[in-house]
Amino acid sequence: MAEFVTVGQAGEIGEGEAKAFDANGAKVAIARAGGSLYGFSDICTHQGCNLALGGEIEGTDIFCECHGSGFSMATGEVVSPPAARPIATFPVREQDGELQVEV
Repeated sequence: MAEFVTVGQAGEIGEGEAKAFDANGAKVAIARAGGSLYGFSDICTHQGCNLALGGEIEGTDIFCECHGSGFSMATGEVVSPPAARPIATFPVREQDGELQVEV
C-alpha cells in the first residue's frame, strides 16, 4: 500500500525549480511550477539521465538536458521526443513545512 513519505523541507524548492529525492528507494523529482507541486520519476526514459539535475522547466513540462526529451510533470506523458515512453508521476504534498511524496 502506498504511503506519503517525507523527503525534504518545503523551502528547498523555489518556483520554477526541481530537486531529486530518494523516497523509499524510488528516485523521485519534485518541482514547483505555477504555484503547484509536481512529483515524477527523476529518470528520463530515453537514456536514463536525471531530469531534476539540469532539466529545464517550461510551464508544467520538464525537458531533459541530455537530449531534449520533454515530459508533462502533471501526467508523465511525453511532450517532446526522442523519449517514447512516459515517466511515472507521484502524488506530492506540502504538510507542516515538509515535502511529502506518495510511494
